[in-house]
Amino acid sequence: MDYKDIPILKALKDYAEEGLSYFHMPGHKGGNVFKKTGLTEFDIELLRMDVTEVPGIDNLHCPEGAIETAQERAAKAFGAEHTFFLVNGTTGGIYSMIMAATKPGDKVIIPRNCHRAVTGAVILGKLHPVYISPEFDVRLEIASGISTEAVLKAVQQNPDAKAVVVTNPTYYGVCSDLEKLAEIAHSHNMLLLVDEAHGAHFAFNKRLPKSALECGADMVAQSTHKTLTSMTQSSMLHVRSERVDIDKLKLFLQLTQTTSPSHILLASLDTARYIMQEKGEKLLDDVIDWCDSFRKEMEAVKGIHCLGSKDIGRDGIYDFDRTRLTVNLSELNISGTEADKLLRSKFKLQVEMADLNNIVAICSVGDTESDIEKLAQALKHIASDAPEKHKTSGYKPKIYSKIPKMELMPWEAVYRQSEDVPLMQSVGCISGEMIIPYPPGIPIVMPGEVITREILDYALDCLYNGIKINGVKDAGLKFIQVLK
Repeated sequence: MDYKDIPILKALKDYAEEGLSYFHMPGHKGGNVFKKTGLTEFDIELLRMDVTEVPGIDNLHCPEGAIETAQERAAKAFGAEHTFFLVNGTTGGIYSMIMAATKPGDKVIIPRNCHRAVTGAVILGKLHPVYISPEFDVRLEIASGISTEAVLKAVQQNPDAKAVVVTNPTYYGVCSDLEKLAEIAHSHNMLLLVDEAHGAHFAFNKRLPKSALECGADMVAQSTHKTLTSMTQSSMLHVRSERVDIDKLKLFLQLTQTTSPSHILLASLDTARYIMQEKGEKLLDDVIDWCDSFRKEMEAVKGIHCLGSKDIGRDGIYDFDRTRLTVNLSELNISGTEADKLLRSKFKLQVEMADLNNIVAICSVGDTESDIEKLAQALKHIASDAPEKHKTSGYKPKIYSKIPKMELMPWEAVYRQSEDVPLMQSVGCISGEMIIPYPPGIPIVMPGEVITREILDYALDCLYNGIKINGVKDAGLKFIQVLK
Protein backbone atom coordinates (compact mmCIF):
# COMPACT_ATOMS: atom_id res chain seq x y z
CA MET A 1 0.00 0.00 0.00
CA ASP A 2 1.19 3.52 -0.81
CA TYR A 3 0.96 5.53 2.40
CA LYS A 4 1.35 8.94 0.76
CA ASP A 5 -2.22 9.84 1.76
CA ILE A 6 -1.42 9.12 5.43
CA PRO A 7 1.61 11.38 5.88
CA ILE A 8 2.48 10.71 9.53
CA LEU A 9 2.30 6.95 9.07
CA LYS A 10 4.43 7.24 5.93
CA ALA A 11 7.11 9.29 7.72
CA LEU A 12 7.31 6.75 10.56
CA LYS A 13 7.46 3.74 8.23
CA ASP A 14 10.13 5.36 6.10
CA TYR A 15 12.24 6.03 9.19
CA ALA A 16 11.78 2.50 10.56
CA GLU A 17 12.78 0.96 7.22
CA GLU A 18 16.09 2.86 7.03
CA GLY A 19 17.71 0.21 9.21
CA LEU A 20 19.20 2.73 11.63
CA SER A 21 20.68 2.06 15.04
CA TYR A 22 18.74 4.27 17.46
CA PHE A 23 20.94 6.41 19.72
CA HIS A 24 17.96 8.52 20.78
CA MET A 25 14.81 8.20 22.85
CA PRO A 26 12.77 6.14 23.70
CA GLY A 27 14.86 3.72 25.72
CA HIS A 28 13.34 0.53 24.33
CA LYS A 29 15.31 1.34 21.12
CA GLY A 30 12.83 0.34 18.48
CA GLY A 31 11.53 -2.55 20.58
CA ASN A 32 14.93 -4.23 20.85
CA VAL A 33 14.67 -4.67 24.63
CA PHE A 34 11.54 -6.79 24.19
CA LYS A 35 13.39 -9.06 21.78
CA LYS A 36 16.24 -9.39 24.29
CA THR A 37 13.93 -10.23 27.19
CA GLY A 38 11.49 -12.45 25.32
CA LEU A 39 8.46 -10.23 25.88
CA THR A 40 7.09 -10.96 22.44
CA GLU A 41 3.58 -9.81 23.32
CA PHE A 42 4.67 -6.32 22.27
CA ASP A 43 4.40 -5.63 18.55
CA ILE A 44 8.01 -5.05 17.54
CA GLU A 45 7.07 -3.70 14.11
CA LEU A 46 4.88 -1.10 15.76
CA LEU A 47 7.54 -0.19 18.31
CA ARG A 48 10.06 0.43 15.53
CA MET A 49 7.88 3.46 14.70
CA ASP A 50 7.81 4.71 18.30
CA VAL A 51 10.41 7.43 17.86
CA THR A 52 11.11 11.00 18.89
CA GLU A 53 11.52 14.23 16.92
CA VAL A 54 14.56 13.24 14.87
CA PRO A 55 15.11 14.54 11.31
CA GLY A 56 12.33 13.35 9.06
CA ILE A 57 9.86 13.11 11.98
CA ASP A 58 7.80 16.25 12.60
CA ASN A 59 7.26 18.13 15.89
CA LEU A 60 3.69 18.36 17.24
CA HIS A 61 4.26 21.74 18.90
CA CYS A 62 5.76 23.43 15.84
CA PRO A 63 4.74 21.26 12.88
CA GLU A 64 6.11 21.93 9.43
CA GLY A 65 6.11 18.50 7.81
CA ALA A 66 3.99 15.36 8.09
CA ILE A 67 2.04 16.51 11.16
CA GLU A 68 1.25 19.87 9.61
CA THR A 69 -0.02 18.15 6.45
CA ALA A 70 -2.03 15.63 8.45
CA GLN A 71 -3.71 18.35 10.53
CA GLU A 72 -4.60 20.30 7.39
CA ARG A 73 -6.17 17.19 5.87
CA ALA A 74 -8.09 16.53 9.09
CA ALA A 75 -9.41 20.10 9.11
CA LYS A 76 -10.74 19.61 5.59
CA ALA A 77 -12.29 16.24 6.46
CA PHE A 78 -14.05 17.49 9.59
CA GLY A 79 -15.09 20.88 8.21
CA ALA A 80 -12.76 22.99 10.36
CA GLU A 81 -10.51 25.94 9.64
CA HIS A 82 -7.83 24.62 11.99
CA THR A 83 -7.35 21.16 13.50
CA PHE A 84 -4.92 20.24 16.27
CA PHE A 85 -3.96 16.67 17.12
CA LEU A 86 -4.09 15.76 20.82
CA VAL A 87 -2.14 13.00 22.54
CA ASN A 88 -3.47 13.26 26.10
CA GLY A 89 -7.12 12.72 25.27
CA THR A 90 -9.90 15.22 24.83
CA THR A 91 -9.20 16.53 28.33
CA GLY A 92 -6.25 18.59 27.11
CA GLY A 93 -8.34 19.94 24.26
CA ILE A 94 -11.11 20.99 26.64
CA TYR A 95 -8.61 22.67 28.96
CA SER A 96 -7.07 24.53 26.04
CA MET A 97 -10.22 25.70 24.30
CA ILE A 98 -11.84 26.99 27.49
CA MET A 99 -8.74 28.80 28.74
CA ALA A 100 -8.03 30.22 25.28
CA ALA A 101 -11.53 31.72 25.27
CA THR A 102 -11.23 33.30 28.71
CA LYS A 103 -8.96 34.97 31.22
CA PRO A 104 -8.87 34.50 35.02
CA GLY A 105 -12.05 35.78 36.68
CA ASP A 106 -14.22 35.47 33.55
CA LYS A 107 -17.61 33.83 33.66
CA VAL A 108 -18.27 30.70 31.63
CA ILE A 109 -21.69 29.05 31.28
CA ILE A 110 -21.48 25.28 31.66
CA PRO A 111 -23.89 22.35 32.05
CA ARG A 112 -24.06 20.89 35.52
CA ASN A 113 -23.50 17.40 34.07
CA CYS A 114 -20.36 18.35 32.15
CA HIS A 115 -17.31 16.12 32.05
CA ARG A 116 -14.86 16.74 34.88
CA ALA A 117 -12.41 18.12 32.29
CA VAL A 118 -14.65 21.18 32.04
CA THR A 119 -14.52 21.60 35.81
CA GLY A 120 -10.78 21.12 35.60
CA ALA A 121 -10.54 23.98 33.10
CA VAL A 122 -12.59 26.18 35.45
CA ILE A 123 -10.12 25.43 38.24
CA LEU A 124 -6.96 25.81 36.14
CA GLY A 125 -8.23 28.96 34.45
CA LYS A 126 -9.55 30.47 37.72
CA LEU A 127 -12.95 31.00 36.14
CA HIS A 128 -16.40 31.80 37.51
CA PRO A 129 -18.77 28.96 36.55
CA VAL A 130 -22.43 29.67 35.82
CA TYR A 131 -24.21 26.33 35.96
CA ILE A 132 -27.13 25.19 33.80
CA SER A 133 -29.20 22.18 34.83
CA PRO A 134 -29.81 19.70 32.02
CA GLU A 135 -33.23 18.33 31.21
CA PHE A 136 -34.17 14.96 32.70
CA ASP A 137 -35.58 12.09 30.66
CA VAL A 138 -38.25 10.55 32.89
CA ARG A 139 -38.58 7.46 30.71
CA LEU A 140 -34.96 6.36 30.79
CA GLU A 141 -34.15 8.18 34.07
CA ILE A 142 -31.07 9.88 32.64
CA ALA A 143 -29.74 13.40 32.34
CA SER A 144 -30.67 14.63 28.88
CA GLY A 145 -29.84 17.62 26.69
CA ILE A 146 -29.58 21.32 27.49
CA SER A 147 -32.66 23.37 26.60
CA THR A 148 -32.41 26.56 24.56
CA GLU A 149 -34.55 28.29 27.19
CA ALA A 150 -32.05 27.47 29.95
CA VAL A 151 -29.12 28.76 27.89
CA LEU A 152 -30.97 31.92 26.87
CA LYS A 153 -31.85 32.66 30.49
CA ALA A 154 -28.25 32.11 31.59
CA VAL A 155 -26.73 34.40 28.94
CA GLN A 156 -29.31 37.12 29.60
CA GLN A 157 -28.58 37.01 33.32
CA ASN A 158 -24.82 36.90 32.72
CA PRO A 159 -24.15 39.15 29.72
CA ASP A 160 -20.50 39.42 30.70
CA ALA A 161 -19.88 35.67 30.29
CA LYS A 162 -17.29 34.83 27.64
CA ALA A 163 -18.41 31.38 26.54
CA VAL A 164 -21.13 28.74 26.64
CA VAL A 165 -19.90 25.15 26.99
CA VAL A 166 -22.13 22.28 25.85
CA THR A 167 -21.68 18.52 26.00
CA ASN A 168 -23.05 17.06 22.77
CA PRO A 169 -23.91 14.23 22.48
CA THR A 170 -24.22 13.04 26.06
CA TYR A 171 -22.79 9.71 27.16
CA TYR A 172 -26.21 8.23 26.43
CA GLY A 173 -26.27 9.64 22.88
CA VAL A 174 -28.69 12.55 23.44
CA CYS A 175 -28.16 15.71 21.37
CA SER A 176 -29.23 19.30 22.05
CA ASP A 177 -30.25 21.95 19.49
CA LEU A 178 -26.73 23.17 18.81
CA GLU A 179 -27.69 25.47 15.93
CA LYS A 180 -30.03 27.40 18.21
CA LEU A 181 -27.49 27.42 21.02
CA ALA A 182 -24.83 28.81 18.66
CA GLU A 183 -27.24 31.53 17.59
CA ILE A 184 -27.95 32.46 21.22
CA ALA A 185 -24.26 32.50 22.20
CA HIS A 186 -23.12 34.52 19.19
CA SER A 187 -25.94 37.05 19.49
CA HIS A 188 -24.64 37.79 22.99
CA ASN A 189 -21.00 38.01 21.85
CA MET A 190 -20.06 34.69 23.44
CA LEU A 191 -18.22 31.68 22.04
CA LEU A 192 -19.90 28.28 21.79
CA LEU A 193 -17.48 25.58 22.91
CA VAL A 194 -18.56 21.97 22.45
CA ASP A 195 -17.33 18.86 24.19
CA GLU A 196 -18.08 16.49 21.31
CA ALA A 197 -16.07 13.64 22.77
CA HIS A 198 -18.67 11.09 21.72
CA GLY A 199 -19.59 12.64 18.35
CA ALA A 200 -16.44 12.55 16.21
CA HIS A 201 -18.28 10.38 13.65
CA PHE A 202 -21.14 12.82 13.04
CA ALA A 203 -19.30 14.62 10.23
CA PHE A 204 -19.17 11.55 8.02
CA ASN A 205 -22.80 10.55 7.52
CA LYS A 206 -25.92 12.67 6.90
CA ARG A 207 -28.09 10.13 8.71
CA LEU A 208 -26.43 11.17 11.98
CA PRO A 209 -26.99 14.43 13.87
CA LYS A 210 -25.19 17.46 12.47
CA SER A 211 -21.67 17.90 13.77
CA ALA A 212 -20.99 20.73 16.20
CA LEU A 213 -18.88 22.54 13.59
CA GLU A 214 -21.70 22.34 11.07
CA CYS A 215 -24.04 23.80 13.69
CA GLY A 216 -21.84 26.85 14.22
CA ALA A 217 -19.66 25.95 17.20
CA ASP A 218 -16.46 27.97 17.51
CA MET A 219 -14.27 25.24 19.00
CA VAL A 220 -14.93 21.51 19.30
CA ALA A 221 -13.00 18.87 21.23
CA GLN A 222 -13.47 15.32 19.97
CA SER A 223 -12.35 11.91 21.25
CA THR A 224 -11.29 10.38 17.94
CA HIS A 225 -10.50 7.19 19.85
CA LYS A 226 -14.03 6.81 21.24
CA THR A 227 -16.22 6.59 18.15
CA LEU A 228 -13.70 6.57 15.31
CA THR A 229 -10.64 4.37 14.93
CA SER A 230 -7.60 6.04 16.50
CA MET A 231 -5.77 4.64 19.50
CA THR A 232 -6.80 5.29 23.09
CA GLN A 233 -5.73 8.74 24.34
CA SER A 234 -5.66 10.31 20.86
CA SER A 235 -8.12 13.12 20.09
CA MET A 236 -8.58 16.26 18.01
CA LEU A 237 -9.46 19.90 18.63
CA HIS A 238 -11.19 21.74 15.79
CA VAL A 239 -11.65 25.49 15.28
CA ARG A 240 -14.06 27.16 12.89
CA SER A 241 -14.33 30.77 13.95
CA GLU A 242 -12.70 34.16 13.49
CA ARG A 243 -13.53 34.85 17.14
CA VAL A 244 -10.80 32.47 18.37
CA ASP A 245 -7.29 33.71 19.14
CA ILE A 246 -5.30 30.92 17.47
CA ASP A 247 -1.96 31.98 18.94
CA LYS A 248 -3.39 31.91 22.46
CA LEU A 249 -4.93 28.51 21.75
CA LYS A 250 -1.59 27.13 20.53
CA LEU A 251 0.05 28.37 23.73
CA PHE A 252 -2.41 26.50 25.93
CA LEU A 253 -2.08 23.37 23.80
CA GLN A 254 1.65 23.47 24.47
CA LEU A 255 1.05 24.00 28.19
CA THR A 256 -1.47 21.16 28.54
CA GLN A 257 0.24 18.53 26.39
CA THR A 258 3.41 16.52 26.81
CA THR A 259 6.62 17.65 25.15
CA SER A 260 7.22 13.97 24.26
CA PRO A 261 4.15 13.09 22.19
CA SER A 262 3.64 9.55 20.92
CA HIS A 263 4.04 9.56 17.15
CA ILE A 264 2.20 6.25 17.02
CA LEU A 265 -0.84 7.99 18.52
CA LEU A 266 -0.43 10.81 16.00
CA ALA A 267 -0.22 8.30 13.16
CA SER A 268 -3.39 6.62 14.40
CA LEU A 269 -5.19 9.98 14.24
CA ASP A 270 -3.96 10.49 10.69
CA THR A 271 -5.10 6.97 9.78
CA ALA A 272 -8.52 7.46 11.39
CA ARG A 273 -9.04 10.56 9.25
CA TYR A 274 -8.01 8.63 6.14
CA ILE A 275 -10.37 5.72 6.85
CA MET A 276 -13.35 7.99 7.46
CA GLN A 277 -12.62 10.29 4.54
CA GLU A 278 -12.27 7.39 2.13
CA LYS A 279 -14.79 4.85 3.44
CA GLY A 280 -16.58 6.38 6.41
CA GLU A 281 -19.98 7.06 4.88
CA LYS A 282 -20.49 3.47 3.72
CA LEU A 283 -19.08 1.98 6.91
CA LEU A 284 -21.39 4.17 9.00
CA ASP A 285 -24.39 3.34 6.80
CA ASP A 286 -23.90 -0.30 7.72
CA VAL A 287 -23.55 0.42 11.45
CA ILE A 288 -26.64 2.66 11.44
CA ASP A 289 -28.68 -0.03 9.66
CA TRP A 290 -27.55 -2.68 12.14
CA CYS A 291 -28.35 -0.44 15.13
CA ASP A 292 -31.77 0.48 13.71
CA SER A 293 -32.52 -3.23 13.33
CA PHE A 294 -31.35 -3.83 16.90
CA ARG A 295 -33.70 -1.16 18.25
CA LYS A 296 -36.61 -2.57 16.26
CA GLU A 297 -35.85 -6.04 17.54
CA MET A 298 -35.59 -4.86 21.15
CA GLU A 299 -38.85 -2.90 21.08
CA ALA A 300 -40.62 -6.21 20.49
CA VAL A 301 -39.22 -7.52 23.78
CA LYS A 302 -41.46 -6.86 26.76
CA GLY A 303 -39.76 -4.73 29.41
CA ILE A 304 -36.98 -3.35 27.20
CA HIS A 305 -36.92 0.17 25.73
CA CYS A 306 -34.25 1.76 23.56
CA LEU A 307 -33.52 5.44 23.05
CA GLY A 308 -34.74 6.08 19.52
CA SER A 309 -36.53 8.30 17.03
CA LYS A 310 -39.79 8.12 18.97
CA ASP A 311 -38.10 9.97 21.85
CA ILE A 312 -37.11 13.05 19.83
CA GLY A 313 -38.90 16.19 20.98
CA ARG A 314 -39.36 15.39 24.64
CA ASP A 315 -37.36 15.93 27.82
CA GLY A 316 -34.49 17.77 26.15
CA ILE A 317 -33.97 15.18 23.39
CA TYR A 318 -33.50 17.21 20.21
CA ASP A 319 -31.81 14.33 18.37
CA PHE A 320 -29.85 11.18 19.15
CA ASP A 321 -26.87 9.19 17.93
CA ARG A 322 -28.14 6.26 15.89
CA THR A 323 -24.91 4.32 16.39
CA ARG A 324 -25.26 4.28 20.17
CA LEU A 325 -27.47 1.70 21.85
CA THR A 326 -28.99 2.98 25.10
CA VAL A 327 -31.14 0.17 26.44
CA ASN A 328 -33.47 0.72 29.38
CA LEU A 329 -34.28 -2.31 31.56
CA SER A 330 -36.25 -0.60 34.33
CA GLU A 331 -39.42 -2.63 33.67
CA LEU A 332 -37.54 -5.88 34.15
CA ASN A 333 -36.64 -7.25 37.54
CA ILE A 334 -32.98 -6.70 36.80
CA SER A 335 -30.72 -3.69 37.00
CA GLY A 336 -28.47 -2.39 34.28
CA THR A 337 -25.41 -3.29 36.35
CA GLU A 338 -26.68 -6.84 36.83
CA ALA A 339 -27.29 -7.15 33.10
CA ASP A 340 -23.79 -5.85 32.46
CA LYS A 341 -22.30 -8.62 34.61
CA LEU A 342 -24.39 -11.28 32.89
CA LEU A 343 -23.46 -10.05 29.43
CA ARG A 344 -19.78 -10.34 30.37
CA SER A 345 -19.82 -13.64 32.28
CA LYS A 346 -22.41 -15.61 30.35
CA PHE A 347 -22.38 -14.16 26.84
CA LYS A 348 -18.81 -12.82 26.54
CA LEU A 349 -20.03 -9.32 25.71
CA GLN A 350 -18.73 -6.13 27.33
CA VAL A 351 -20.78 -2.95 27.02
CA GLU A 352 -19.43 0.57 27.48
CA MET A 353 -21.41 1.49 30.58
CA ALA A 354 -24.21 0.37 32.86
CA ASP A 355 -26.24 2.27 35.44
CA LEU A 356 -29.11 1.22 37.63
CA ASN A 357 -31.63 1.04 34.78
CA ASN A 358 -29.69 1.14 31.52
CA ILE A 359 -26.83 -0.30 29.57
CA VAL A 360 -25.00 1.70 26.90
CA ALA A 361 -23.24 0.04 23.97
CA ILE A 362 -21.01 2.06 21.65
CA CYS A 363 -21.10 0.82 18.07
CA SER A 364 -18.58 2.01 15.52
CA VAL A 365 -17.19 1.26 12.08
CA GLY A 366 -15.09 -1.43 13.77
CA ASP A 367 -18.15 -3.54 14.67
CA THR A 368 -19.79 -6.35 12.75
CA GLU A 369 -23.44 -7.13 12.20
CA SER A 370 -23.01 -10.47 13.96
CA ASP A 371 -21.67 -8.82 17.13
CA ILE A 372 -24.66 -6.48 17.35
CA GLU A 373 -27.05 -9.36 16.72
CA LYS A 374 -25.27 -11.34 19.43
CA LEU A 375 -26.03 -8.52 21.86
CA ALA A 376 -29.69 -8.56 20.81
CA GLN A 377 -30.00 -12.28 21.39
CA ALA A 378 -28.26 -12.04 24.77
CA LEU A 379 -30.65 -9.32 25.96
CA LYS A 380 -33.63 -11.35 24.82
CA HIS A 381 -32.35 -14.24 26.90
CA ILE A 382 -31.78 -12.01 29.94
CA ALA A 383 -35.26 -10.51 29.56
CA SER A 384 -36.90 -13.92 29.43
CA ASP A 385 -35.10 -15.05 32.58
CA ALA A 386 -35.29 -11.81 34.56
CA PRO A 387 -38.70 -12.19 36.29
CA GLU A 388 -37.80 -15.59 37.74
CA LYS A 389 -34.14 -15.08 38.60
CA HIS A 390 -33.64 -11.47 39.61
CA LYS A 391 -35.11 -9.04 42.08
CA THR A 392 -34.35 -5.35 42.54
CA SER A 393 -35.73 -2.62 44.74
CA GLY A 394 -37.43 -0.90 41.84
CA TYR A 395 -35.78 2.35 42.87
CA LYS A 396 -35.57 4.92 40.08
CA PRO A 397 -33.09 7.78 40.48
CA LYS A 398 -34.47 11.27 40.16
CA ILE A 399 -32.58 14.34 39.18
CA TYR A 400 -31.40 16.66 41.92
CA SER A 401 -31.93 20.04 40.31
CA LYS A 402 -31.06 22.42 43.13
CA ILE A 403 -27.67 24.09 42.72
CA PRO A 404 -26.15 24.81 46.15
CA LYS A 405 -24.94 28.19 47.32
CA MET A 406 -21.42 28.93 46.10
CA GLU A 407 -19.30 30.48 48.85
CA LEU A 408 -16.00 30.15 46.99
CA MET A 409 -15.01 29.63 43.38
CA PRO A 410 -14.02 25.99 42.71
CA TRP A 411 -10.41 27.03 42.10
CA GLU A 412 -10.34 28.90 45.42
CA ALA A 413 -11.69 25.87 47.24
CA VAL A 414 -9.10 23.41 45.94
CA TYR A 415 -6.28 25.61 47.25
CA ARG A 416 -7.76 25.85 50.75
CA GLN A 417 -6.89 23.40 53.50
CA SER A 418 -9.46 20.66 53.98
CA GLU A 419 -10.21 17.96 56.50
CA ASP A 420 -12.23 14.76 56.63
CA VAL A 421 -15.35 14.93 58.76
CA PRO A 422 -18.15 12.38 59.34
CA LEU A 423 -20.75 12.86 56.66
CA MET A 424 -23.61 14.20 58.79
CA GLN A 425 -21.30 16.61 60.59
CA SER A 426 -20.60 18.34 57.29
CA VAL A 427 -23.99 20.10 57.09
CA GLY A 428 -23.39 23.82 56.70
CA CYS A 429 -19.73 23.32 55.79
CA ILE A 430 -18.10 24.27 52.51
CA SER A 431 -17.31 21.21 50.43
CA GLY A 432 -13.75 20.50 49.40
CA GLU A 433 -14.74 17.91 46.83
CA MET A 434 -17.46 16.87 44.38
CA ILE A 435 -20.37 14.52 45.13
CA ILE A 436 -21.63 13.02 41.88
CA PRO A 437 -24.27 10.26 41.96
CA TYR A 438 -23.88 8.21 38.79
CA PRO A 439 -26.40 8.01 37.23
CA PRO A 440 -27.50 10.64 36.39
CA GLY A 441 -23.94 11.99 36.62
CA ILE A 442 -24.82 15.48 37.80
CA PRO A 443 -22.76 16.94 40.69
CA ILE A 444 -25.01 17.68 43.64
CA VAL A 445 -22.21 19.63 45.29
CA MET A 446 -18.97 21.11 43.96
CA PRO A 447 -15.85 22.39 45.73
CA GLY A 448 -16.68 25.75 47.29
CA GLU A 449 -20.41 25.03 47.66
CA VAL A 450 -22.35 24.72 50.91
CA ILE A 451 -23.39 21.23 51.98
CA THR A 452 -27.01 20.86 53.09
CA ARG A 453 -28.85 18.03 54.84
CA GLU A 454 -30.99 17.64 51.72
CA ILE A 455 -27.88 17.00 49.62
CA LEU A 456 -26.59 14.37 52.03
CA ASP A 457 -29.95 12.60 52.30
CA TYR A 458 -30.14 12.43 48.52
CA ALA A 459 -26.58 11.11 48.23
CA LEU A 460 -27.20 8.41 50.85
CA ASP A 461 -30.47 7.45 49.20
CA CYS A 462 -28.62 7.01 45.91
CA LEU A 463 -25.87 4.98 47.56
CA TYR A 464 -28.36 2.75 49.36
CA ASN A 465 -30.07 1.95 46.08
CA GLY A 466 -26.94 0.93 44.26
CA ILE A 467 -25.93 4.19 42.61
CA LYS A 468 -22.19 4.83 42.73
CA ILE A 469 -20.87 8.11 44.09
CA ASN A 470 -18.07 9.66 42.07
CA GLY A 471 -15.75 12.58 42.80
CA VAL A 472 -15.28 11.88 46.51
CA LYS A 473 -12.32 10.55 48.46
CA ASP A 474 -14.56 8.08 50.29
CA ALA A 475 -17.03 6.50 47.86
CA GLY A 476 -18.81 4.89 50.83
CA LEU A 477 -19.67 8.37 52.19
CA LYS A 478 -18.58 7.64 55.73
CA PHE A 479 -16.81 10.97 55.65
CA ILE A 480 -16.41 13.93 53.31
CA GLN A 481 -13.73 16.54 52.79
CA VAL A 482 -14.70 20.05 53.89
CA LEU A 483 -12.74 23.27 54.05
CA LYS A 484 -11.20 24.26 57.38
